[in-house]
Amino acid sequence: MYTFRRRRISSIGKLGIVGLLSSFAVAAVTTIWAVYLDSFVKNAAYVGFITSLFTIIGMCSYIFLIPLVEKSNKSKLYSLVILIYIASYILFALLPNIYVIIILGAIIAVTASLKITLFGIIVRDKTKSSHLSENEGIIYTLLNLSWLIAPILAGFISNMYGMRSVFIFGSIIFLLAFIFFKLFKIRDSRKTKKIDENPLRPLVDFFKKKERIHAYFLGGGMNFWWALIYIYIPLFIFESGFNEKLIGYFLGAVVIPLVFTEYYFAKLAGKKGFKKIFIIGYLILGISALSVFFISNIYLILLILALASFGAGMLEPTTEAYFFDIVNKNQRDKFYGPYNTTIDLHAFLGTFLSAIILLLLPFKFIFILFSMVMFTFALMSSKIKNVIENRRTEKQNS
Repeated sequence: MYTFRRRRISSIGKLGIVGLLSSFAVAAVTTIWAVYLDSFVKNAAYVGFITSLFTIIGMCSYIFLIPLVEKSNKSKLYSLVILIYIASYILFALLPNIYVIIILGAIIAVTASLKITLFGIIVRDKTKSSHLSENEGIIYTLLNLSWLIAPILAGFISNMYGMRSVFIFGSIIFLLAFIFFKLFKIRDSRKTKKIDENPLRPLVDFFKKKERIHAYFLGGGMNFWWALIYIYIPLFIFESGFNEKLIGYFLGAVVIPLVFTEYYFAKLAGKKGFKKIFIIGYLILGISALSVFFISNIYLILLILALASFGAGMLEPTTEAYFFDIVNKNQRDKFYGPYNTTIDLHAFLGTFLSAIILLLLPFKFIFILFSMVMFTFALMSSKIKNVIENRRTEKQNS
């Protein structure tokens, strides 16, 4: 007689499923967001400026919500965040008005900063230090599976039923994420005993150490790059005469290298260190952006930018792991919010600077901007200390 035992899903596995679903919803909406906004303002530069406004709001949220994160039950607050997403997406679909969009966009910007901070802290709290890079690789691989499938599906839904239907679809997926989060009974009730009532103090303290400054800027490089991929390339495709289907195919293709490489590179960083991985990753992105400047064929441009994600696969899961490796447990809640402002700061710079260029020069000149910034990050990577997780763990155990 055979006996079967139910395998328990690990905490990281549960978080990965919840993250996959919530990321699926965000990816679906992100696919049509720039084009949806452009349908109201009728100008790619204005899309960039409005998106920049949202990123500023999100960046400020990371700072001023630090006391809330420190004193709150992380899992309960994360549940509330998902519910706000559900309500906001439904209102996006029901109230197609530019003023409503701006108000809801601001709400989502604040909510997104909470979502990213809370999820990152919960993942870190459930992870042993020796497995941090590896678990970050697992999480990012699962998240990117959603970014692989959701854009393609969103492109079909939008093409068949209209862009507003994608918001309804996103709210349904977020509801599933909420249900699974409750069913898995994911709990993180850890609170910081000494709370920083002055939200600017952690930000000031954060930048007092050189290695945290390096982690901050290198951690934001990918967000600068994603501004090109998720804001301006969809507009470029749309203005070139193609519909949402090609946008979905492209954004899905961008994620394929991430799915197959992020776990490997995250694990490699834990064994060999972060320095060379950062340098090579940013060089790949820089060379790709520079090369498409000289190309006019849209399909070849999209192919090169999709293949550039092999470089992104070296950076996305490792930059955050590097940050957690250089701060201790007591600093985690205090500094993770300030660190995450790099997401919106670099997203803002990517969208705003590109919008300025589009007011003055043809579209292809934003490729020069992105190549120069990526080369700068590659140079900065050569200045960091090479942290090796495995070696540090061996010393602790000896």
